[in-house]
Amino acid sequence: MKRFVTINSNQVYKSLETKELLTKKLISEGFDVKDYFHPDTELVVSIGGDGSFLKTVHDFNFPNVPVVGINTGHLGFFADISPDNIDTFIDAYNNNDYIIQGISLIEAEIFSHECCENIYAINEVVIRGDKSRVIHLDLKVNDKHIQDFGGDGLIISTPTGSTAYNYSARGSIVDPSLNLMQLTPLHPINTNAYRCFTSSIIFSSESIINIAPEYRFENSILVVVDGVEHRFSDVSDIKIFVSDIKVNLLRMSNYEFWSRVTEKFL
Repeated sequence: MKRFVTINSNQVYKSLETKELLTKKLISEGFDVKDYFHPDTELVVSIGGDGSFLKTVHDFNFPNVPVVGINTGHLGFFADISPDNIDTFIDAYNNNDYIIQGISLIEAEIFSHECCENIYAINEVVIRGDKSRVIHLDLKVNDKHIQDFGGDGLIISTPTGSTAYNYSARGSIVDPSLNLMQLTPLHPINTNAYRCFTSSIIFSSESIINIAPEYRFENSILVVVDGVEHRFSDVSDIKIFVSDIKVNLLRMSNYEFWSRVTEKFL
């Protein structure tokens, strides 16, 4: 029986060179290598940086098979295998010497006067104004009003995404073994007129966050999902919660989260 592996790469020369090398080595090990998601694919390999990894997972519609990243970019938090370690990776995969890290997604239901659209995020969903001005948002959690937020926007991140945009916005780093959501304000207003929270808030995985724009200048908002911008008009409510969908990230057996954090950030 054939064993299929799908390889997805960005167009950077080093990535394409790595893809060619990996393809040859996998074929020599008896694998059938595709550059599209074959129905019988047992493993997806993303070659590039963390952005390429996120794009691969989105493009393949959050596959239920393991996904592994080979880093030809910069940070390499998702894609943590070096091109120099391809042989080690193949040997480990053939011998089942790896771990699978389940990543819970967050789901956002975006309601407008005409329709409802569902979007999914591995790292974060960001709610911002469409123009370079303050956005006002009615924030509720589990149907309880929290505050009328004023500022640049809100980040709702997964534990995995806590080390991404959330970290740049001074949110907390969260152990990915925890199942939760983190809400972090972007440049909140804190005056007599608006008393907005200034630090991140942690919510349980059972919580439901509702964000309703308060339109004052225009009727459109910007929803940024894992770095990709989506513009919506006449949005009445955005419902955000932990999704039932998970992505299975393949890690080498010696992977340890806090060691990676120390190596990459501290």
